[in-house]
Amino acid sequence: MNKTILSIISGNLNISLTQVANTIKLLNDGATIPFISRYRKEQTGSIDEVQIQQIKEQNEKFSELEKRKETILKTINEQGNLTAELKLRIENCFDTIELEDIYLPYKPKRRTKATIARENGLEPLARIIIKQFERDPETKAISFITENIKTTSEALSGARDIIAEWINENEKARNIVRRHFEKEAVVSAKIIKGKEEEAAKYRDYFDWSEPLKKCPSHRLLAIRRGENEGFLRVSISPDTERTLENLNRFFVRGNTASSNQVSMAIKESFKRLMQPAIETEFANLSKEKADTESINVFAENLRQLLLAPPLGPKRTLAIDPGYRSGCKVVCLDEQGNLLHNENIYPHKPQEERKMAAKKLSSMVEMYKIDAIAIGNGTASRETEYFVKKLHFNREIRVYIVSEDGASVYSASSVARQEFPQYDVTVRGAISIGRRLMDPLAELVKIDPKSIGVGQYQHDVDQKRLKSSLDSVVELSVNSVGVNLNTASKHLLTYISGLGPQLAENIVTYRKEVGGFTSREELKKVPRMGQKAFELAAGFLRIPDAENPLDNSAVHPESYKVVMQIAKDLNCRISDLIRNEELVSKIDFQKYVTETVGMPTLTDIKNELLKPGRDPRKPIKVFEFADGIYKIEDLQTGMELPGIVNNITKFGAFVDIGIKESGLIHVSEMADRFISDPNEIVKLHEHIKVRVKEVDIQRKRIQLSLKGVKQN
Repeated sequence: MNKTILSIISGNLNISLTQVANTIKLLNDGATIPFISRYRKEQTGSIDEVQIQQIKEQNEKFSELEKRKETILKTINEQGNLTAELKLRIENCFDTIELEDIYLPYKPKRRTKATIARENGLEPLARIIIKQFERDPETKAISFITENIKTTSEALSGARDIIAEWINENEKARNIVRRHFEKEAVVSAKIIKGKEEEAAKYRDYFDWSEPLKKCPSHRLLAIRRGENEGFLRVSISPDTERTLENLNRFFVRGNTASSNQVSMAIKESFKRLMQPAIETEFANLSKEKADTESINVFAENLRQLLLAPPLGPKRTLAIDPGYRSGCKVVCLDEQGNLLHNENIYPHKPQEERKMAAKKLSSMVEMYKIDAIAIGNGTASRETEYFVKKLHFNREIRVYIVSEDGASVYSASSVARQEFPQYDVTVRGAISIGRRLMDPLAELVKIDPKSIGVGQYQHDVDQKRLKSSLDSVVELSVNSVGVNLNTASKHLLTYISGLGPQLAENIVTYRKEVGGFTSREELKKVPRMGQKAFELAAGFLRIPDAENPLDNSAVHPESYKVVMQIAKDLNCRISDLIRNEELVSKIDFQKYVTETVGMPTLTDIKNELLKPGRDPRKPIKVFEFADGIYKIEDLQTGMELPGIVNNITKFGAFVDIGIKESGLIHVSEMADRFISDPNEIVKLHEHIKVRVKEVDIQRKRIQLSLKGVKQN
């Protein structure tokens, strides 16, 4: 492990060298982030999963840099240009841009203007001119006239081409240009002529410019999309005059005819070589930054969505509302298994309200329903109104559930495997019901990009997006833990150390033996090696296991500690569970060993008090405002309840019970500056908003939180 790289990562992240080194060692040994964060606190100094992820990313970045160095050293060595000094400089370089600048003079090139000038014997003339001692370069150029170079003008032009390439390959010159890009670059967009009508949605960017360092990520991604679709021409440029002044100050000495030739070469180098290359560099850097912000927003939204409050194992009736085709109704048992499905038609055109009411009441009674889930799509409010007017023989809570991605799930191979005998409408309704019972278990079956909580997700680096979202799903699943005897294959896939094949093997084994009775039994699953068991066991729960620790987050490797504690207290392990009085008597310090420290013992204490504690909050019933069913029902100044259904860098979108979501711009969230909407609101949070502006024609609703008293 390169000590310099460890020091750089340590400095970048403000994490001690030992913590970084130990974390990288654990990662290299195959440990997962959830496992390291939960069960290796002694080695890492209790850093969290976000910091572990950052260490992993930085380590991967530097690993790529080391591979790039190897390629560069090999190429320069094959050219015969690798000196000991150059080799040392490359080996001690840990900045990608600086490394590429060092390599640039040696990088194999296409046949350039400078190459042609060299072939025509003009390099000696270029060397004379760049020194700027020659007072009459034109006369000097006469001796370079050949069959290919017919005039002194051609000779000087070729010499300038060579000088322009030298300037372009000069690290200090490139850094001068970079500094101007950093300080004053302006990003501009212009409409491509003749595309005005097709590009109507990009009208704001037809003739637009803004300082690059002030351009927010969502705007940058929007103009890049317009560029990719062939509607906009986008450029990034610094102040040309000031940049050339600084380059001249660096290269030009005196005021001779040779100096004038160098000045001309500088202008050519900047315009033809440096500016395009560094513009591309800054375009990539700004796009990467915008991608990072957008991916972070998406990841945080997804995390909040996956960890949304679950109803839990309750008998649920789920309704996928509709008008003409009716409402699809399904009844599910406590585990989410389908008990019954049929259609009702309470809305126009059929409007069979009495029959629909009778069917719903009958289903609630027959299947002992505890809760009703209604999808929030078409006819959602009308269905909610209809259901809430009914009188059931028991108290039934009604919940509105997001349908985002349900149609994607219902048409997927996963849904076909689960319910091969039912069509997409039944599968969609089942998904709505299961989302209420356990959002995490259901949403892991859907591609996160289809869940509808992203910002320009199709415009960002798709590989980085997938990696980030997969990581969020993995961390969310493991933070909650899963029931080993009921979890689906898809949920088990995300458990630390498992993956698709072991998840499949667990489900198959479970069917064969009728369920697991202990974590130890996991070792009987085909291909379940010691490493996979170590990484997975702590995140798998067995509610009715003989050993109560099998239904907790205490890792099997720590069972001996708990057994010793119980022995010392002359009690059984089961006596310790949820027993504050008994647990308070434990002197945990006395159980510290070389491998088990206070961080692990503190976790054990918390688990004894609340075993398998679900980090998710309890679910709340929500009700939209009566009488608000469409955008035309809104009036400026109204205060309405709503559910936050998406968060972006520029604000939050809120479902207020109509087809269109309203936007609370970040400037309308508080009477102070807000840099991140997550400071104020969370996804699926129930809030109260004021209607600030309604544009019926454009279907846009502006909302505000300012001065609105929250419950």
